[in-house]
Amino acid sequence: MESIKKYVAEFIGTLVLVLFACGAAAVLGCTAEANASYFMTAVAFGLVIVAMAYSIGNISGCHINPAVSLAMLISGKMSVKDFIGYVIAQFAGATAGAAILMALIGKDKGLGTNGLYNGDILLSIVIEIILTFVFVIAILGVTSKTENSAVAGLVIGLSLTLVHIFGIYFTGTSVNPARSFGPALFMGGDALANVWVFIVAPLVGGALAAVVYKFLASKK
Repeated sequence: MESIKKYVAEFIGTLVLVLFACGAAAVLGCTAEANASYFMTAVAFGLVIVAMAYSIGNISGCHINPAVSLAMLISGKMSVKDFIGYVIAQFAGATAGAAILMALIGKDKGLGTNGLYNGDILLSIVIEIILTFVFVIAILGVTSKTENSAVAGLVIGLSLTLVHIFGIYFTGTSVNPARSFGPALFMGGDALANVWVFIVAPLVGGALAAVVYKFLASKK
């Protein structure tokens, strides 16, 4: 029963992330051009993480991101069974969030999908690996000490804001396979054709962050 509650929490958290943060990107008309909507979109992603961290963090840890769950698996902080359950819940939540968003605003404004930087697949993969690495290593660091629990949600939310402020210009910033999959599924076209980049690259970035942090934190 405890596992089911964790999965439901992850479903809800990822749904809220896509609905509110990707929704903010859509309704604000966020583009790669530096302006108020660019900054507000970055802040929206961070604020959703803060809200969810203090809502469901004590239930599931508030991963709401398969790249984060993979890092936790590699770090020995979750079982394979829970990892699979989390990822299924996250993709389902992102899909539901995108469906609700499309029902509310249609597809004309977009659904906060990601895009290749200058049409370059390799460069986009490298960018997403770097962005995800920075985000996930911040998560691993702040959650490594129990005394940080009171501020962990805030730190993680600000870290996500940071990577969005830098990354929106390049790819729209994914760092989260589920967050990218949900909107792309309903937008179709190039967004869906290229979504594999935003699934693979964040997973690689998350895995690298876990390996590097394990090395840095090792007592040996």
